[in-house]
Amino acid sequence: MATNRTFTMIKPDAVEANNIGSILAMMTEAGFKVVGLKYTQLSEAQAGKFYEVHSARPFYGELVEFMSRGPIVAAILEKDNAVEDFRKLIGATNPAQAEEGTIRKRFAKSIGENAVHGSDSDENAEIEGNFFFSQLERF
Repeated sequence: MATNRTFTMIKPDAVEANNIGSILAMMTEAGFKVVGLKYTQLSEAQAGKFYEVHSARPFYGELVEFMSRGPIVAAILEKDNAVEDFRKLIGATNPAQAEEGTIRKRFAKSIGENAVHGSDSDENAEIEGNFFFSQLERF
């Protein structure tokens, strides 16, 4: 059964490009309610821990470096069928393959600098949300 919450991060490239407001607007216009929001910066150790699942992949070092280079916006979003609907809203990892009207088509620079993270399963949404937010920071 699908849950009603998912996790996202607006990545350093989109923060640097001053796209926070536009991306959050796309999320809320798509029917997502923000139930947790945090502006923060990951250390290399924190980024490494968050993306530990990719540690054996060749891009892991670059990913950790990229995700710790500047501030991010972490958010927990709520909506029926949240994970699947949010994955549709953000679009393909490669912005060149993302559909028109998606966040990545509009804001991503490349496969590596693709503007946003979105949980790929209900289980990961819970794990990732717990990484950034205490229960007191969710509404």
